Amino acid sequence: QIRLAESGGGLVQPGGSLRLSCAASGTIRSINAMGWYRQSPGKQRELVAAVTSGGSTNYADSVKGRFTISKDNAKNTVYLQMNSLKPEDTAVYFCNAEIVPHTIATRIRYWGQGTQVTVSS
Repeated sequence: QIRLAESGGGLVQPGGSLRLSCAASGTIRSINAMGWYRQSPGKQRELVAAVTSGGSTNYADSVKGRFTISKDNAKNTVYLQMNSLKPEDTAVYFCNAEIVPHTIATRIRYWGQGTQVTVSS
C-alpha cells in the first residue's frame, strides 16, 4: 500500500524555522507531483507549495519568499523549508502526491496524515 509519511512539525516562535519532510513509499510507478496543503480551524484547505516531476514549483502568495519546496526523486521525498514563520502559518500541514502505482495504471492522489505546525510566542 502506498503511504505518505510526514515529519518535522512542531512548536516554533515567530520568526523561527521548520523543515517538513514527506516520504512516499510503496509500489510506485511514478510520481507526477508532490506538495503541501494546510488547514487551520475554521478555514478552507489551502495549497501552500507544490513541485512537479519536471521541477516546476508553485507557491501560495502568502508564503512566497519565506517557504521553499524541494524534492529528492531517488528517495520519493518532498521537503518544505519554512522560514520567517508567522502566527498565521499555524495549521495542520498535509503532504499530497499524485502517484501512479505499479498495480494500477492510473493517477491517484494520496494524502499524509498531517503534521501540526504551531507558531506562537
